[in-house]
Parts: sequence; C-alpha cells; structure tokens
Amino acid sequence: MLDQSRFAPANRRRLSAPAFRTFLAIADLWGLGEEERRLVLGYPSRSTYHNWAKLAREHGEFTLDVDTLTRISAVLGIHQALGVLFGAERDGVAWLRGPHDAMVFGGKPPLALVTSGSQDGLLTVRRFLDAARGGLYMEPNAADAAFEPYRETDIVFT
Repeated sequence: MLDQSRFAPANRRRLSAPAFRTFLAIADLWGLGEEERRLVLGYPSRSTYHNWAKLAREHGEFTLDVDTLTRISAVLGIHQALGVLFGAERDGVAWLRGPHDAMVFGGKPPLALVTSGSQDGLLTVRRFLDAARGGLYMEPNAADAAFEPYRETDIVFT
C-alpha cells in the first residue's frame, strides 16, 4: 500500500520552508526571473509568491500544497542530475539555457519546458536527465559536436 503520510499537512509544513529556500537558491543559480519562478511553481499570485519567499527566508512556517512541493522536488532532481552530468555548475546552466536537438525539446532550450508552467514539462526534463545520468542514451547536443571518443592510451591505471 502506498504511504500517504508524505501528503499529511504536518509533513508538508515541515518540508515547505526548507524546500522553498532551496528552490530560491537554485532559481538564482539558473538566473530565473520572478515570472519564470512563478511559472515553475504553478503560477501562484505575486503576493503569495512573495509571502512564501519572506517566510522561507525568515525560517517561518507555512504549508505548500502537494503540487507545489512536487514541482520543487522536480527542480531539485534537475539540479542534482545536472551536478552529476556536468563538472561545473555553469555548464549545467548552459545546458538548460541552450537549444537542444533531442526530440522532446524540439530545438528549444530545456529551460523552456521547465518554465512552461506545466508540471509535466518539469518532470519531462527531470526524467530526461535521470535517464542520461543512469547511462541511457542522451542525444548529442551542439556542445558534443567536437567530442572525440577516448582512446585506449588515454586510460591510466594506477
């Protein structure tokens, strides 16, 4: 049976402020404007967004709904996967902001799906990165055009 306790108001209240603070830090790193941040979060009103941000920064208590926490979880997963796949944060951000030829992105930057306002867009990017991180094929992007496969002599055993 599925554990429903994660949806309990007490658990959501416990997670809301730390999750929102982390979201704000990642949004800063990605260079998201207020409108993009609100779209990622499911488009709460400006006053609601600013109230959440104020309470989160002050370590106050508030309770986000399941949809908003799911969206923040997707952002955390995207951020984590970028950290695994790219050596530097700026490279992960460049990947998010650059056009991508994978069919799911249709030549647009993955960030366009992230900021589309739909939970599905967020989860699509997360699943794409999780698959790449797990070793499944990731269609080459412009950044990969000059990649040369490793040669046997490049591998050093110590």
